[in-house]
Amino acid sequence: MSAPARSVALVTLGCTRNEVDSEELAGRLAAEGWTLVDDAADADVAVVNTCGFIEQAKKDSIDAILEANDLREEGRTQAVVAVGCLAERYGKDLAAELPEADAVLGFDSYRDMSAHLRAVLDGQPPEAHVPGDRRTLLPLAPLQRAEAAADVALPGHGATEEGRDLPRARLDDRPWAPLKIASGCDRRCAFCAIPTFRGSFVSRRPTDVIAEARWLAEQGVKELFLVSENSTSYGKDLGELDLLQALLPQLADIEGIERVRVSYLQPAEIRPGLLEAMASTPKVTPWYDISFQHSSPGLLRRMRRFGSTDAFLGLIAGVRARQPEAGIRSNVIVGFPGETEDDVAELERFLTEARLDVVGVFGYSDEDGTEGEGLADKVDPDVIEERVERIRALVDELAAQRAEDRVGQRVRVLVEEIEDGEGGDLLVVGRADHQGPDVDGETTLVGDLDGIAVGDALDAVVESTEGIDLVARVLR
Repeated sequence: MSAPARSVALVTLGCTRNEVDSEELAGRLAAEGWTLVDDAADADVAVVNTCGFIEQAKKDSIDAILEANDLREEGRTQAVVAVGCLAERYGKDLAAELPEADAVLGFDSYRDMSAHLRAVLDGQPPEAHVPGDRRTLLPLAPLQRAEAAADVALPGHGATEEGRDLPRARLDDRPWAPLKIASGCDRRCAFCAIPTFRGSFVSRRPTDVIAEARWLAEQGVKELFLVSENSTSYGKDLGELDLLQALLPQLADIEGIERVRVSYLQPAEIRPGLLEAMASTPKVTPWYDISFQHSSPGLLRRMRRFGSTDAFLGLIAGVRARQPEAGIRSNVIVGFPGETEDDVAELERFLTEARLDVVGVFGYSDEDGTEGEGLADKVDPDVIEERVERIRALVDELAAQRAEDRVGQRVRVLVEEIEDGEGGDLLVVGRADHQGPDVDGETTLVGDLDGIAVGDALDAVVESTEGIDLVARVLR
C-alpha cells in the first residue's frame, strides 16, 4: 500500500535565491505525494529554509524554527526540519544547540527530502548534516566543473528530466519570479563566508534556464528576476564568458514575459559588452544591481576586492551614457577591520557623486571562517554603529533626491497589488523598471484605474515622491 498523504509547509528566509530553492523543494515533495500548505500550523511538517549570511539573518532563522516548534501545541505540526544555508553551514552544531529542530539537513539531502521527512515523522530522523567546505567538491578550474557538477547537489538547478515536469512549484502568485542562473562563487572576499557553504561557481545550462523561464511564463509570471551569487561570471565554466549576453534576448522573447531583470553584478567583472547587451535588448530592465561594498581603494584591497571611487564613478557614467534614467542600486559595508575616517569620507564622496537609487548599508561583523575574522585593527562596535547611522542618513537623503529627479518622467509599471483604499477608491501599487523587488521602493498609480489587473504593465508619468516611493498617473 502507498504511504498516506502528508502535508508540508515551507517557511523561507533570506534572499530570492532561497525562494527558488524552496520552490524546487516544494515541486519535488509535491511529486512525491505531499500536500503543500501555506500555513505551518496546518502542516504535518514545517520545513524552515534558513539563511546563514550575516548575524541578524541567523537570529531570524533560529526564531523561525522556534516559532514553528511552538505550533506543536497550537496546530497540526508534528515536526520541524531545518534546511538551507544555516543548516548547511553549521549542521550538527546547530542541531546540538537547537533541539527544537527534529532534523538539520544540508543541501545533499534535497533530492531525497521526501524520504527524510517521512523518516522524521516515523520517529527515525536522519543524522544531522556534517558541514564542510563545499568548494572542495568541484575542480578548481572552472572549465573542469561541468561534468563533475552533475554529482553535486546544487539547489535551484533543477534540470529538465525526460517525461517529467520541472521540479518546481510556485509558492505565491506574484507577477514576478526569481530564476536562478548560477550558484556559488569563486571570489574570496574577506568578509563573506558564502563560497564555503554554497560552493564554487556553477552556471546552469541555458537550455534549463530557458525551459524554466517558459514554465514560469505559463504560470502567469510577467517579470523574470535572474538571480545568482555572481551573475557577471555566468558562462565562464561553460567556456563562454559572453553567455549572459546571448541568454538575455532568448528570455526576453518568451511569450508573456514583459521584462527581464538581472541581479548581482560584480563591478570588477562587468564588461562593456554586457552593459551594451542590457541596454539594447528590449524588455531587459534599465536596472543595475552592482555590488560595490565600499569605494576606498586601500580598504577594498583589504577586503580582497578591486576598485576605487573614480573607477566606480566611471562605470556608473558608462551605464547612464547608454540609459540616462537607469536605476542603480548597491550595498556597502562600514566598519571593516582597519577602516579609518578617511576611508569613510571617501565612501561618502562616492555615494554623493554616484547618485544611486537605493543603497543597503550594513555594519561589519565577523563571520566564522572568513579572513576578516582573523584581521587586526577591529573597529569598535559603537564606532561601527555611528558610521552605519551616518551613512544611512546620507543615502536616504540622496535616494530621496534621486527619486524627486524622476518627477515628470515616463515610467513603465508592473502592477503587483490592488486593494480597496480609503473612500472606496482603488489602491494600485506596482514597481517601475528601475525598482527591484521587495527593497527598491514601489509606485502607486493614480488616475483612470478601471479594468486594471495584477500583472498588467502600464505606462505612467511620475507626479510626486515619498522617499524612494513614487506616485504616477496612468497614461491611457
